[in-house]
Amino acid sequence: MKTNYELRYASHPEDAKKYDTSRLRREYLIETIFSENEVNMVYSLYDRLIVGGAMPVNETLQLESIDPLKSDFFLSRREFGTFNVGGAGKITVDGTTFELGYKEALYLGAGNREVTFESIDAKNPAKFYFNSAPAHKTFPDRKITKADAIVMELGSLETSNHRNINKMLVCQVLETCQLQMGMTELAPGSVWNTMPAHTHSRRMEAYFYFEVPETNAVCHFMGEPDETRHIWMQGDQAVISPEWSIHSAAATSNYTFIWGMAGENLDYSDQDFKKNTELR
Repeated sequence: MKTNYELRYASHPEDAKKYDTSRLRREYLIETIFSENEVNMVYSLYDRLIVGGAMPVNETLQLESIDPLKSDFFLSRREFGTFNVGGAGKITVDGTTFELGYKEALYLGAGNREVTFESIDAKNPAKFYFNSAPAHKTFPDRKITKADAIVMELGSLETSNHRNINKMLVCQVLETCQLQMGMTELAPGSVWNTMPAHTHSRRMEAYFYFEVPETNAVCHFMGEPDETRHIWMQGDQAVISPEWSIHSAAATSNYTFIWGMAGENLDYSDQDFKKNTELR
């Protein structure tokens, strides 16, 4: 196995609006989440969220500590949330094994020393997308399925945004320190997510897009509401959204995305919304 990581710095919005296409992609887009028998991760200085993926094929992969953490094991001072977006797999945590099917999630509290990832079938490997944030307290490990989720049906086909928001690793379902994760599924014929656009300066966010048909693409929108930019993305890619930025997208097909947040506030009613006609 191999663990790959990179460090991403935070940027001021006055600087970010001067970035060209290649610089925007370099700073915010995470192109490679999954590679066979490897663990990939990006350590972001936005709320110190780590975004990554593990894809065990014919090896057992370990969640190893990385140098920026300066800790003996990855979860010594962190909590962890993961969704399986591939074939059936299992995660073993200090001797306890959790089996995860497609679109099932697992929360791990701080203090777990040994975490490993395996696939049930190497021909259909599991793909574990994960987020991790600093934690001041240990909460119980717990597997969450869509049956446990709080589901919100929003939008309509007429406005091209009919979708189900599955709140899964969130404070209304289980206790966490600051990490919040969920999954939004767009219905056929719908392509817009998170409109009207909003910001929340109390926490950053990361989006991971999947179930994007092979010949299609997602156009992710970011930036300050009066200074927006876009990043074209493929399936199985993630994007970092700063606290000062909107986070929205349209695509050439319907798709699914996993959202993850870290910061100081777990209240979902605190968004600062912008009218569609006010975006620039």
